[in-house]
Amino acid sequence: MNILDGKALSETIKQEIAVQVAEIKAAGGKIPHLAAVLVGNDPASQSYVKSKVRSCEQVGFNSTLIRQDDSITEEALLAIIDDLNEDPYVDGFIVQLPLPKHIDEEKVTLRIDPKKDVDGFHPINFGRMAQGLACYLPATPYGILQMLERNGIETSGKHCVVVGRSNIVGTPMSILLSRKAKVGNCTVTLTHSRTRDLAAETQRADIIVAAIGIPGFISGDMVKEGVVIIDVGINRVEDASRKRGYRLVGDVDFESVAPKSSFITPVPGGVGPMTVTSLLLNTLKASKKEVYG
Repeated sequence: MNILDGKALSETIKQEIAVQVAEIKAAGGKIPHLAAVLVGNDPASQSYVKSKVRSCEQVGFNSTLIRQDDSITEEALLAIIDDLNEDPYVDGFIVQLPLPKHIDEEKVTLRIDPKKDVDGFHPINFGRMAQGLACYLPATPYGILQMLERNGIETSGKHCVVVGRSNIVGTPMSILLSRKAKVGNCTVTLTHSRTRDLAAETQRADIIVAAIGIPGFISGDMVKEGVVIIDVGINRVEDASRKRGYRLVGDVDFESVAPKSSFITPVPGGVGPMTVTSLLLNTLKASKKEVYG
């Protein structure tokens, strides 16, 4: 069993990005600039955005954090997005989800210029991804591809079962792993909460991507020997022994699954750090105009 250390890999990629930024700066070029819009005081969102800002500083990016109270109107938030779309100094930006209930997340996503959509959520980027065209890949799936490639995990001809069908992870992951590419050529089964006898599907899998949002959902009796486990879940469960009163666990029961796996991501320290790093990679592409020219 090998641990797929996302934290260590993310640091390696950040160092690579930092070298490129230093070269851009030395040549008198424009330093990549990532902006983030944070609405409200959700602790998880604040932590995630803080990590993004810290990572920007680490690689030498410029960054802007726009904080707004959760009472902001939808119209006012859309106006902020319009300003960021037009700002020539901002290469890419994200609007941190979730948003307050009175704001339509779909309307917000559609308002973002696809050329600056470094989260990869806009339908234009999603459609380009589905057709194998240049695009900004959704950050978490992009991070998973990096983990598979850089750890030399063979995907061609393998049976991959994706558990969860969200537009952020599950559905794009199923598309990316089935495409004709270096990390791809899988036979993919996309499963979800309505799948009958889901365990029968996962037991046949060579690779499992678990993104269903249920703590410890994938157990040892649901996987075969030698399986590759990518655990996307980040769930808080109560734990009185911890200072914060909770601990983070994935969608996979690590204790029972790890002994049967060939590779497995831990939680925390697996996919999470790679998501932030992928956002940096997309921003670097945006600054170089590698996707849309």
